[in-house]
Amino acid sequence: MQTSKIFGFAVYVSAFKRQRPFLEMMKNQNAPVFTSLHMNEEMTDSYVDDVEEMCQWLHENGFWIMADVSPLTLKRFGEDSLASLARRLHLDNLRLDFGFDLKQLKKDELNVSFTYNASTLLNQDSEEAEAFYMHNFYPRPETGLDDVFFTSLNQRIKEASGQTLAFISGDEEKRGPLYEGLPTLEAHRYLSPYAQCVDLMKHYGIDKVFLGDIKMSDFELDLITKYLEDGLIRLPVKLPAALDHLYNERFTVRVDSPGTLIRVQESRQYAQAGKHVEPDQTDMRLRGSVTMDNERYKRYSGEVQVTKADYPKDDRVNVIGRLSEKYHLLLDNLHNGETFMFVPERGE
Repeated sequence: MQTSKIFGFAVYVSAFKRQRPFLEMMKNQNAPVFTSLHMNEEMTDSYVDDVEEMCQWLHENGFWIMADVSPLTLKRFGEDSLASLARRLHLDNLRLDFGFDLKQLKKDELNVSFTYNASTLLNQDSEEAEAFYMHNFYPRPETGLDDVFFTSLNQRIKEASGQTLAFISGDEEKRGPLYEGLPTLEAHRYLSPYAQCVDLMKHYGIDKVFLGDIKMSDFELDLITKYLEDGLIRLPVKLPAALDHLYNERFTVRVDSPGTLIRVQESRQYAQAGKHVEPDQTDMRLRGSVTMDNERYKRYSGEVQVTKADYPKDDRVNVIGRLSEKYHLLLDNLHNGETFMFVPERGE
């Protein structure tokens, strides 16, 4: 799996100088970047020069450039065709907005690939086989796509052998003017970028994921990069110092785990009669709790579980850590028989 080709970033001419240090980490990997060339709020007296400079840097540093274009884009850049615009800006892909004659563009045989708007797919007559379909991002809260509509659009695209692309929101610098995140799915808006990415790829089968906001934290990017390399879900938690040996070890969800509970198969080695785990923090087991059975549970003492639902307190069960709500979506993507890992949460 070539991770650099399936995770990318939205770049904005107004924020590009701030984004460059972040993008340095992805140079010369053919990583996809997306930019829109018809955002009114981006327009300044130096806009055209700034876009040329940005695209030149991206091209020289080995990025795969997708640009959202409209007929107004051609007017602003003084070009009479998409072909000449693509050559001038080193564009590899054009996301076509309103106002273009698709049949004519196909006849023009441009040396670029096309991306269509997936979120407005129902307005199109048919789907193109092997084409890219990129969903919109939604800056205004409450306007992002819902699960049912998103799923139905993706199913239609997949039936035509198309590739799906979607956005996640960031956790570090969000884009204005609302600064409320730029996800495709409304349910993702305030969650961990890593959890959003895993959900889009694993649950929805999205082919390429883009960060819609300006920047994300190095911690989240590292989690995404590792997931794309090995497909292993990592659960960031804070565990007691005495249990830090549980970090960075591969564990398996028992194949007979109930739907609301992850039973850690390998923890059975701890579950020996007489295993000395004293009762401690026997609190209510809210969703996302990491637990260990204590000595009152007899031969189960030492068994580790992660709750996918709320469970009552039990004086036989210690709560040894909790998964932050922004990562709870990972639990829904962790299924029986799959492997996972506990990692120290950010700042630990």
